[in-house]
Amino acid sequence: MSREQLAVQQARKAFISGKSKPLDFRVKQLKNLHRFLKEREADINVALRKDLYKTEKATQLFEVMGLEGEINLAVSKLAEWAAPRPVAKNLLTISDDVFIHPEPLGVVLIIGAWNYPITVTLQPLVGAIAAGNAAVVKPSEVSSNTAKVMELLSLYLDPEMYKVVTGGVPETQELLKQRFDHIFYTGSSTVGKAVMEAAARHLTPEFYTNDPKGFADYGRIINQRHFQRIMALLEDSTVVIGGDSDESQCYIESKVMQEEIFGPILPILTVSGLKEAIEFINEREKPLALYVFSSNKGVIKQMISETSSGALLANDCMVHFTLSDLPFGGVGYSGTGRYHGKYSFDQLSHLRSCLIKKLNMERMNQMRYPPHTTEKLRWARLFLLKQVNLTRWRHVAQAAMLAALAAFVVQVG
Repeated sequence: MSREQLAVQQARKAFISGKSKPLDFRVKQLKNLHRFLKEREADINVALRKDLYKTEKATQLFEVMGLEGEINLAVSKLAEWAAPRPVAKNLLTISDDVFIHPEPLGVVLIIGAWNYPITVTLQPLVGAIAAGNAAVVKPSEVSSNTAKVMELLSLYLDPEMYKVVTGGVPETQELLKQRFDHIFYTGSSTVGKAVMEAAARHLTPEFYTNDPKGFADYGRIINQRHFQRIMALLEDSTVVIGGDSDESQCYIESKVMQEEIFGPILPILTVSGLKEAIEFINEREKPLALYVFSSNKGVIKQMISETSSGALLANDCMVHFTLSDLPFGGVGYSGTGRYHGKYSFDQLSHLRSCLIKKLNMERMNQMRYPPHTTEKLRWARLFLLKQVNLTRWRHVAQAAMLAALAAFVVQVG
């Protein structure tokens, strides 16, 4: 087993353990990442000096400071981001609990770039940690000194959940052979196409090879009587996929429990309890929807927290499709992307970032222009990392306006 395979396998195992589900764990990892930036500041400065000839102040200004802000924001907003999000209902669902439940995707691969090797690589990691994912980080081999500093992340973050794999093209190619739930790549479009091509190979997993009939692990029908009984079920049907058979071997090609049936067949499997049911679900591809029938709210809550699917419905089927405020789509093997209402708009739109600054505010930019001084860095830290409560300032401004108006009225009176 290669080093890359082992890293992904260990990250997958750690994610499946569920240790990243609690918000306390995620907050701790985010704070540890912040501690990495502080305690390894000198190492980061030296590495960026060697790789890109960046000064210490330029490194802090353009690489580290924004990253600190991202971490601080994630820590302060995580509970809000991760909380279930109630949505509007229709008359059909007026008495139901309807909400969006954010859940982690799984194992995320982050492939960094050399031009901003700290921030471009670690900002996606902040998001991965906050969302509860495991991650494999592949720093750019071009910025080799910074990549070595990245290896120190294992001293700060959970070493099983968050892996750093260094190396060049062969190591990246080996990583791309592995299966990830999301790949976050920053770099050229040429390499981006190669990444997409590699990721696409995992959209069609192979269960019984191209020859299931000759595959040793594919079982047979018990006898010819049952073989003929099952074949009779197909007599009035048009078989689109599968359906090959060999009576001499009691072999029928099956697609049940491997893909959507699109027909009046309901497989029933018995399990010993909730734990085995959850294991059965998690051992297979993530479904488009998971339907849970139970009067026990604890069972439903456990299904929500310990499984993953495009949607989850309790005690009903398909009703979620009627609500425009619920995104409809799959996850992993069952699909990428989502639609319905605003989600269709967002899915089919580029969310363009716009910031329009007034020209008379140019003096504010002096802090980022060279020469970079300690004083400029101090002001930059204040302006970039200080969070402003706009609602509070709005209330203060309104109070000031009312006071001024009252004074004016008194004066006129």
